[in-house]
Amino acid sequence: ARPSFTNARALSKHAFSTHHARSSSTTIMSAANIQRLKGDDPRMSQIVIHNGVCYLSGQVGLTTTTVEEQTKETLDKCEALLLEAGTSKENLLTCMVWLKDISDAPAFNSVYNAWVEGAKPTRACVQAPLARESLLVEVQFTAAMP
Repeated sequence: ARPSFTNARALSKHAFSTHHARSSSTTIMSAANIQRLKGDDPRMSQIVIHNGVCYLSGQVGLTTTTVEEQTKETLDKCEALLLEAGTSKENLLTCMVWLKDISDAPAFNSVYNAWVEGAKPTRACVQAPLARESLLVEVQFTAAMP
């Protein structure tokens, strides 16, 4: 008989214990397996590397005013962070884009398409209010480590 669960936490706990009871080996993760770089912000690290994957926090352009300019500034920041982590845009896996106004997608794409070239990651693009009124674009990437 299948157990019944009254909440998601109990279901999750059961799924975890059932999975690990059936597996022949268990991998134990520790903080030693996680690298956090550029953590000068009290809320987050700009780069986290774990299990061969580089995660960038969301990046924005703070010194420019148009969608095209903010996109270029943001992508340049992302590229510099990827290089600092020891990977590159050729290893991109995913991209998440937030636009203040979804009608700016063609302007964003005109800059993004030239930047990403042949290393096209999976991508999602949504309209969302951003943290500051002046922000028009925010981009977040994950990339494989070479």
